[in-house]
Amino acid sequence: MDNQTFVAPAILDREGLEEFTDALTDRAPEVERDVARLLKNPADPAITADLFRAIHNIKGDASLCKFALGVSITHPIESMVGRFRAGEIAFSELLAELILLSFDRLELSVDALLHGKSLDGLRLPELLAGLDDLTRLPPAQVDARCAELIEAVTGFPSLLAEATVQAPHASVQRSETKAGTASDLEFFRSLALQLESRSPLFKGRTVRILRLALETNKMAGAPVDPQQLEAAVCLHDVGMMFLPESAWLKVGKMTDEDRQLLRQHPDLAAGLLLRMSGWQDAAEMVAQHHEMPDGSGYPGQLAGDAICPGARILSIVDAFEAVMLKHIHRGKNRSVLRAVAEINACDKQFAEEWIAPFNAVIRKTIEN
Repeated sequence: MDNQTFVAPAILDREGLEEFTDALTDRAPEVERDVARLLKNPADPAITADLFRAIHNIKGDASLCKFALGVSITHPIESMVGRFRAGEIAFSELLAELILLSFDRLELSVDALLHGKSLDGLRLPELLAGLDDLTRLPPAQVDARCAELIEAVTGFPSLLAEATVQAPHASVQRSETKAGTASDLEFFRSLALQLESRSPLFKGRTVRILRLALETNKMAGAPVDPQQLEAAVCLHDVGMMFLPESAWLKVGKMTDEDRQLLRQHPDLAAGLLLRMSGWQDAAEMVAQHHEMPDGSGYPGQLAGDAICPGARILSIVDAFEAVMLKHIHRGKNRSVLRAVAEINACDKQFAEEWIAPFNAVIRKTIEN
């Protein structure tokens, strides 16, 4: 496959691609599960067989659905697991991380194709060339090449252990506030906790998002007022509580009706802030946090500089949390490295000037 195929591959059979998407959604968690099991029990032939079978089935699905890119990604991975099964190489954490990253890229590729988006941010040429190299490398060189390839695709050095963004041990540092402002912020935090209580998956999300938002803002020289940003973080999703829980707490695929309902939540939360004196900037951030630089966001289809800086920060950190939540819900134990790599692969959805500060915050987090 040439480079143009990676950047803008033709969809020869859309119905087949949709069928492959459904199959991948079902089978990808099996790969994640078996990789985790094999790292704990590398001598267990049954687990090795399960992993090989899961990968082989995904490759078969791609072939049946005439999705050549899917075959190109899965075939060398299958070969590497085959080498391990034959006793030629070890099943290392680096190899495991590369396998999971490859399937992440496969899922992102399918999603991009179905929505008419370019694949040029996924670095597929580097990934495919590197995977092909791995199938022929001597055992002693495999780990080093895995590390090189992970960094080439994600832009971050690989970590040998799963990293997680932890909530700070102390409370998030905030600037001094006036009595009224402090009271308002306390109220906003209580509303955020009410939202978190609706699902165990949401526990701690406000502190995680707030930490990333404030530190990303600080990394860029703090152009956004921290108190307004904190208010926006606390309330940006509170509008969902005014919608039917069947829509925003739904397990599985959302319907078009669900999506239309969810598009109302920024305006609902922003309306609450607008009714309180002194929080107009936060209201603007909340109202715009699902807008995108190219104008494809909602609810106002704003583009470029029409989106305020605070909303641009919130868009990135909220998407990062959503990626983590999505895969935890599926049973995945996803590393921060792969989650931030997904955000970077979709960088055209976010304001370019905020990607670098966000990456710097994540890099500092995982290095520490």
